[in-house]
Amino acid sequence: MKAFIFALFFVSTVALAEDTRQLAKLPEPAQESLRQEMLDNLVAVNEVLSLMAAGKVREAGEAAEAKLGMSAMGKHRSKPFDARPGPHMPPAMHGIGMDGHKAVSEFAAVAKTGDRDKALALLPNLTAACVGCHFSYRTR
Repeated sequence: MKAFIFALFFVSTVALAEDTRQLAKLPEPAQESLRQEMLDNLVAVNEVLSLMAAGKVREAGEAAEAKLGMSAMGKHRSKPFDARPGPHMPPAMHGIGMDGHKAVSEFAAVAKTGDRDKALALLPNLTAACVGCHFSYRTR
């Protein structure tokens, strides 16, 4: 019986460990650029959440737009082609990223008006594209 339970546990653990996300084959320099951008985005999302929690709605909107919105696009434009993630992404993955920037800009526009309730209603949209992309794609 113990052997059966161990075997069942082992098989279920292996099944859970299987990564079924689509592999986005990016050159190593593009992977590094994307990894650094994702880390920077986490810091920016935390800043926006902290500002919202402190009641600084307008400031949250300003930070969101500058660091995550449509205004933040093109960070890798001056890098060599192999270090630019966008051109190497599958089109759907790139589209999710674009949708994320747009959602942040929509949040930012409302937050900059100071309307806390409307901004709070849009706040989950800041991470929806992140979750969708990270759930669907991997780079290694």
